Amino acid sequence: VSNGNVYVSGSIGCDEEYNVIGGIQQQTKAALDNMKALLKGAGSGLECILKVTVYLANMPRDFDVFNQMYAEYFAGQALPARTCIGVANLPKGAFVEVECIAELAPSDDE
Repeated sequence: VSNGNVYVSGSIGCDEEYNVIGGIQQQTKAALDNMKALLKGAGSGLECILKVTVYLANMPRDFDVFNQMYAEYFAGQALPARTCIGVANLPKGAFVEVECIAELAPSDDE
């Protein structure tokens, strides 16, 4: 957290023991759930995200599936700015990695 912003570094689709799980659907869910938990722990949330960066190891195969699941996480709200980058490899052979910048959630005093 710095100057009212939360910086969440790359999160791959892994379990609590850092084992990559399943295919693109399971990894996308795990990566977004991990990011959501980190934001909550820092006093923020998905609704506070300003910018998301997504890395996909197989853009042609995985972009549409990722996009559909991503939209479900932000249902009912405007999607934050996003960049999606195709890469050759990700850590541990993951298919997806997600990072974001968010604002701290407004306090009840505001």
